[in-house]
This record gives sequence, C-alpha cells and structure tokens, in this order.
Amino acid sequence: METQSNQAPKKKNSTFIIVLAVLVIGGGAFGITKYIHAQHHEETDNAQVEANVSPVIPRVTGYVKEVRVKDNQRVKKGDTLVILDDRDLQIKLEQAEAALAASEVQVSVATANTNAARSNIASSSANIGAVDAQIKAAEVNVWRANQDYERYNNLIKDHSITQQQYEQALATKQTAERQLKVLQEQKEVAARQTSAVGSQANATAESINAAKATIKERQAEVDNAKLQLSYTIILAPEDGELSKIYVQPGQLVQAGQSLFSVVLSNDVWVVANFKETQLDKMKLGQEVEVHVDAFPGKSLKAKVTSFSPATGARFALLPPDNASGNFVKVVQRLPVKIEFENPSSQPEVKQLRPGMNVVVDVHLD
Repeated sequence: METQSNQAPKKKNSTFIIVLAVLVIGGGAFGITKYIHAQHHEETDNAQVEANVSPVIPRVTGYVKEVRVKDNQRVKKGDTLVILDDRDLQIKLEQAEAALAASEVQVSVATANTNAARSNIASSSANIGAVDAQIKAAEVNVWRANQDYERYNNLIKDHSITQQQYEQALATKQTAERQLKVLQEQKEVAARQTSAVGSQANATAESINAAKATIKERQAEVDNAKLQLSYTIILAPEDGELSKIYVQPGQLVQAGQSLFSVVLSNDVWVVANFKETQLDKMKLGQEVEVHVDAFPGKSLKAKVTSFSPATGARFALLPPDNASGNFVKVVQRLPVKIEFENPSSQPEVKQLRPGMNVVVDVHLD
C-alpha cells in the first residue's frame, strides 16, 4: 500500500513537470519567434483604406428641377447628376444678348456719323478752295482798281477828267477792296468750320472705339450669362460611385453647398498610423502586406510610398500645445501612405471601400 501511494505523487509530479516544460518551451519559442519577427517587421492595426472623394457642389443658386441619380449609383465623368431651374438665368442671358445687339447698333450709328463728318470736311475744304479762287480774282480786281484810281488821280489834278469820273474810279477801288476783305473773312469762317468739322469727325471716330469697347463688355456679359446658365446642369467630375443623395426636386440649393459626394474609382490606398517609435527602420519602397478585415485570410501586396510631413495631431482642428497646462508625454502617430502593387492583378483591391479597417505588415528588410 505504501509503495502504491508513493508512486502516485511521483506520477503527478512528472506530469506537471512535463506540462510546465512544454509551456515554457512553447512560450519561449513563441517569444523568440515574435522577437525575430519584430526585428524584421512593423505592424499596426491603426490603418484604413482611403480614396479620393469629390463633393458635388453647385456653382449657382437655384431650385432643383430634376435629380437623375440614386444612392450608391456608379457614374462616369460627364454624366448628368442634377438639373437646376434655369428660367431666371435664361432671362438674364436674353437681356445680355439684347444689350449686345444695342451696342452693335451704336457702332453702326457712330460709323455713319463719322462718315457724314468726313463728308462735311471734304465739303468745307471745297468751299475753302472756292473762296481762295474768289480771293485771287478779287485781288486782281483790287490791283486793277488801284491802277485805274492812280491814273484818274493824276488826271484830275490837271482837270483832264471830270470829277464824276474820278469819284467813280475811287468807288470802284473801295468796292474791290471791300469785296477782297469780305472774301478773306469768309475764308477764315470756312477754315474755322473745317476745323470744327474735323474735331467732330475725330470725336465721332472716338465714339466708334468707345462703342466697340462697349460691345466687348456686352459680349463678356453674354459669355458670363451663358456660363452661369451652363452651371444649372451639374455633371459628374470623374468616374466613381455616389454617396447617399441628400437633395430632392424643388429644394433650394445655394452656390457652394455640398449636395453629395462622388467616391472616385480611379485609385485606392491605405493610410497607416504608425507610432513614432516604429519609424526608425521604415523607408520608402519597402514591401507591405495588407490584411483586410473584410477579406479574412487574404493578403494584398503593397509598398510604402510616402510619409506625412507632420503627425496627425498637428493637422487636428485644435492641435495640442505642450506649452500650456501640465505636460504629459504621449506617443504620437505619423500617417504613412501605402499603395497597392499591380491593383489589376489583385481583384480584392477593386472591392475595397474608403474607411475599411486593415492591418498592415511592413517588411523592413
């Protein structure tokens, strides 16, 4: 009996030792494996899938006339998403076109006035030429009258002619001089008129330039009205999938108001937030294994492409200020951009959606 009782504790002790040895060896092996893995890898589960998200924003204020898309619909670049009521903008376009037509008429009127003024210049110049010819004839008459008067003045002294003949010669001389003076004054008046007509022609010519400048201004208003009118049709900026549609027909939307979003399907990537203590061996171009929670057991190939210029806390709405209050050292995280290699050969990449959780494993060697 004593022999059996001594053998039982020995058996129990050996079983315990074996189990303990197995646990110690297993734990040691697990610890060594993790240590070796940690020397060549950096992991984090603080990572999400990201993509370009473009908000759909109207450029003009108006009432929604028609919504042509639905929630989660796939669209292509240039597809019509929303149509706004364009009647107000159509009226503004018609007003701008009417103003442009009126400006073009003003150019025609100014051109006609300029041509008429130039015709008046030619007529005034012709009048001056006619007066010049009359002045030359009057000068000849004055010269002849003076010659006759000198002869009659000498003849009257020796009474060779009558007093009446002398007075007639004197009157002829004075009449010729007055006619010459009148013609000279007419020439001065005609010259002033020609100058005035020339100034008027220059003014009307300038009015043409002003009218043409007005046409350019009105044309710009027409172009702007057409541009504003085109904004009533809201198009998809790129290929992608729509978010939930938050706008309905009849709703008043403001310029700059976000209606919904388009998740662009041209590219997706991962942003992993590594602790600052994990970055000492990380470099650009290192291989990465991405494990997506949505696809358990799948490993996607990727690589490190860039590091954020600052920690996430620096880009927060209210970044922390260590100079205020009591300081508590907190390990910061730095966003690291990871892009997939050959997305076309990895069909799971096309099924990724922004915001999905992933676990990334960076190969440091």
